Amino acid sequence: MSVFQQEKLLFTPVSGDSDAVPVIFAFPNEYSIGITSLGYQIVWATLAQRSDVNVSRLFVDLHEPLPRNPELLGFSVSWELDYINIFNLLESLDISLHSCDRDNNHPLVFGGGSVLTANPEPFADFFDVILLGDGEELLDNFIAAYQEVRKCDRATKLRHLATVPGVYVPNLYRVSYYSPEREITEIAPTIPDIPDTVQKQTYRGNVLSASTVVTENAAWENIYMVEVVRSCPEMCRFCLASYLTLPFRTASLAGSLIPAIARGLEVTNRIGLLGASVTQHPEFEALLDYLSQPQYRDVRLSIASVRTNTVTKKLAATLAARDTRSITVAIESGSARLRQIVNKKLSNEEIIQAAVNAKAGGLKAIKFYGMVGIPGEEVTDVEQTVAMMEAVKQAAPGLRLTLGCSTFVPKAHTPFQWLGVNPDAKKRLKYLEKQLGKRGIDFRPESYNWSIIQALISRGDRRLAKLLKLTRTYGESVGSYKRAFKQLRGQIPDLDYYVHQDWHRDRILPWQHLQGALPKTTLVKHLDDALSYFPQSQQDNSVLDNTTLIKR
Repeated sequence: MSVFQQEKLLFTPVSGDSDAVPVIFAFPNEYSIGITSLGYQIVWATLAQRSDVNVSRLFVDLHEPLPRNPELLGFSVSWELDYINIFNLLESLDISLHSCDRDNNHPLVFGGGSVLTANPEPFADFFDVILLGDGEELLDNFIAAYQEVRKCDRATKLRHLATVPGVYVPNLYRVSYYSPEREITEIAPTIPDIPDTVQKQTYRGNVLSASTVVTENAAWENIYMVEVVRSCPEMCRFCLASYLTLPFRTASLAGSLIPAIARGLEVTNRIGLLGASVTQHPEFEALLDYLSQPQYRDVRLSIASVRTNTVTKKLAATLAARDTRSITVAIESGSARLRQIVNKKLSNEEIIQAAVNAKAGGLKAIKFYGMVGIPGEEVTDVEQTVAMMEAVKQAAPGLRLTLGCSTFVPKAHTPFQWLGVNPDAKKRLKYLEKQLGKRGIDFRPESYNWSIIQALISRGDRRLAKLLKLTRTYGESVGSYKRAFKQLRGQIPDLDYYVHQDWHRDRILPWQHLQGALPKTTLVKHLDDALSYFPQSQQDNSVLDNTTLIKR
């Protein structure tokens, strides 16, 4: 039995019409990872339920029977470094990497997902069309618009699609620079009748997503995922998951969550509750009560990262009774001042109490997520994280403690998009590893070097296309990027420009023509709020004319 035959579908695919559009929908990673992506599942199921479309799935390791002459090739992109797999899949289909090299015999290559919605510019040369925002309505509008010009030539198709809200056609926008190594001077449409700014599309309904397929071959075996909330009301200043996806939306308990869970339990006993802030759903207590009923005693329940002050003994007991042994909480830092900078509204006392409640409810472990290199951070702040973890250990003896730690990476459409990566973060990761190891606390750092590459792509512009192609030929390592920058010296800005520099507020950003959830004025106000908590030593070095940011 094939992998696809082992799937349990929670929708009914329809047979395509005789003239249905042949579509390939790809996930640029292995099947086990792609099929665990709720976004990929939803888009695939949406296409598979249209009679005017024949969709086939493609992963790096396997695929369904593919059409000989596809008209549309889509990619769901949720991780920046999957671009190498996109290149490989395009070449395996005999499709040119660059959109400008494609003709009427090639399919239109479109993409969507969190990476491309945040900042598609490093990948702009490789896509004909990029869908910005939530797919619930955007996808149908895109397909409908394509049908209107299906028999036209490639250029006509792209011009027409560019008029659809949320549909971005990169090669219809010209980017100009002061010089190959300097800032952007202008981003403008190349033709009339398309918008100067493309607006990200936002779904505002109260029926959110749930799995359309369950399989033992997923990375999370046999899990049925239910989206409880979308976005996050806390608005931590660095957080793409909050700022990019605003406003905060909650699924109706009676109209969305309970019916979805009931459907999932028909095919599996493993339920995953998804969202950036699941426990802040206004009816979360009622949802817990529903799942605590005797008939669900055999259900295995997993929950995404939760807010610290919502970790109650009741929540912990419910999870423990449903075969969950640990809980994950994002705390960012043990420093109260740094939490003020990032707008993390919680205290050390609440963090400690969360661990006490987790243990009292029967959980065996708690994992905290932290960060180093937060703008405004000093060494004493990192020391306070060690002290806080020690206090948690003393307050909840026997509870297994883990601190997962990343390096701050600036993200587009957030207040910290203008701030670069602090190179001292690498040393601070080492410091935490040493100090927490002495105290018997598990420390799991994310690679500093790969965080640098993530920041490069996160703040990159179209000039990075040359570099991305080169790194692929040099091999998958951080050294490949350094080698590529050296070879392209004089043709593109250096690594420091993209990664470490603090940028002027009046600089034209690579994504300036792509409007997120909030206007620039609001992001600047939130940035100023954060800067007010910076140490005086760093504030003294700031330029007071409000056109540049602090200098490290």
